[in-house]
Amino acid sequence: MKAKIFFGSVEARVDNYSERRSPFSGEVVSYAPVCDEKDALKALQIAQDATKYAKQSTLSQRCNWLLDVAKKLKEQKEDIAKTITDEVGKPISFARVEVDRCIETVTLSAETMRTMHGETINTDAMASGKKTTAFFTREPAGVVVAITPFNFPLNLVAHKLAPALVAGNCVVLKPTPEAPLTAYKFAKLFIESEFAIKDALSVVYGDAEVGGALITSDIPRVISFTGSVPVGNIITKNAGIKKVSLELGGNAATYIDKSADLDLAANRCALGAFVNSGQVCISLQRIYVNGDIYDDFANKMAEETKKLVVGSPYEDDTFMGPLIDNDSCVRAMGWVESAIEEGAKALLTPRHDGRMFYPCVMADVRDDMAIVCEEVFAPIVSLIKVDSFDDAIPRMNNSPYGLQFSVFTNDLKLTQRAISELDAGGIVINDMPTLRFDIQPYGGVKLSGVGREGPKFAIEEMTEIKSVVIC
Repeated sequence: MKAKIFFGSVEARVDNYSERRSPFSGEVVSYAPVCDEKDALKALQIAQDATKYAKQSTLSQRCNWLLDVAKKLKEQKEDIAKTITDEVGKPISFARVEVDRCIETVTLSAETMRTMHGETINTDAMASGKKTTAFFTREPAGVVVAITPFNFPLNLVAHKLAPALVAGNCVVLKPTPEAPLTAYKFAKLFIESEFAIKDALSVVYGDAEVGGALITSDIPRVISFTGSVPVGNIITKNAGIKKVSLELGGNAATYIDKSADLDLAANRCALGAFVNSGQVCISLQRIYVNGDIYDDFANKMAEETKKLVVGSPYEDDTFMGPLIDNDSCVRAMGWVESAIEEGAKALLTPRHDGRMFYPCVMADVRDDMAIVCEEVFAPIVSLIKVDSFDDAIPRMNNSPYGLQFSVFTNDLKLTQRAISELDAGGIVINDMPTLRFDIQPYGGVKLSGVGREGPKFAIEEMTEIKSVVIC
C-alpha cells in the first residue's frame, strides 16, 4: 500500500515513490512519496495559513477530535499493529501494545488539555507593585514541526501530534522513512475525523533535504525531534530562534545492590536490555553489579536471557524480531567482537542470522571498553563488577548521556542517594531503566536531549505564556 502526502487536509499523489522492505522477509511492504524541499515549504505555508482556524477552534472540538481518533485507532488496532510489524519488524504482540499505548497517549492529551489553565498573579505582593487584575494564559505556539524515529513509529508520533493539535497548533509531520505507512494511516485518522480542524496537519516524507527545509524555515515556532545525537546537533545549530525539544540517545545503566531481589533483577534486566531488540533509547546497556553477588547475578541473567524467544515477528510468542537493517547487525557484532578482544566474555554465544541478532550478555566488561562508552542500540548488555554503590555512582554518571538509570535495592538510604546523585532525566527503583509510563515527564540531560515529553509536559513545550494586566 502507498502512503500519501497530506498538504493540509488534501491528499496528494506523486509520480515517484520509494520502497520500504520488511526487515524480516525483505519483501516490499509499503511505498512512500519521494518529497523534496518544495513539498516541505508548501506544507509549512499551508500550516501557517491554517493557524487562524486552529486558534479560533474551541477546546471541546479539539478534545473531541483526539477522542474520535482514539476510538478509530482502537477499531483498527490489528491492522495498524500489523503495519508496524511489516515495516519495522517489531513482534506483533509488542506492536499491539504500542497501539494500546498510542490510544492512551491520545486520550491523555485530550484529558490533560481540559484541565490546563493559567493562574492569577498578586501584583501588589511587593512594595513596588499595586493592585491590578493580572493573570497569564497559555496560547498555541503556532506551527510545530514533528520529526519521528523508527523504533516506536506510532506512539512517538502520537507524543508529538496529540499534544500539539489539542493545544491549538498546526503540525507538519516528517515520519521516519522506515515506517511511512504507519504514520500515514495514523495521520489519516486525524485528517478524516468529523472534528478535524481544516489544514491543521500535513505529512511529508524524506531525509536530510526535507528535514533541513523544515527546521531552517522561519515558519515553525517549535521543532520536536526524536532521534540521534548527530541529527540533534544539526537541528540545534540550524533551527534559529525557535523552541526546540530534543529526545536523543541514551546509555541506560542500572546498579544491582547486594540487598536486591536477584531473581526479580535478572528477570527485569533481561526484558529491559532486549525488548524491541535493544532498539530503544532507554534500553538497558550497562549493569553495575556489587562484587559480592556478581557471579550469582551473572548466572541468573544468562538463564533469564535464554528464555527469550527470537523469531518471526508475526508469531504471538516472539519476544525479539529482526534489527532494522543489515548495518545495525554488522555494527552490533563489531561491538561484541571488540569487547572480546579487550578481555570481555560472552555468557551466551554471540550470533546473528541475517538481521536476527540474538541477545548477548557480556561479562567482565570494563568502563574503558567501547561497548559501554557509546549507545549500542542493539540487543547487547554488559555486566561490570563494582565494590559498592559508591564505586558505581561515578561510573554510571561518567557518560555523555543521561536519559534514564535504575537501581535494584532494598536499602532505603541507598534509594535516597540514587535519586539525589544519579545524573539522568529519570530514576527507577527496583525495575529496569527501560520502564516508561506515557503520562510521566520523559526526557534526558546532557546529550540525551532538551525538553520533556508526556502529554502535560509536551503541551507546555508547545504553548506560549501570555501575561495580562488590567489596571
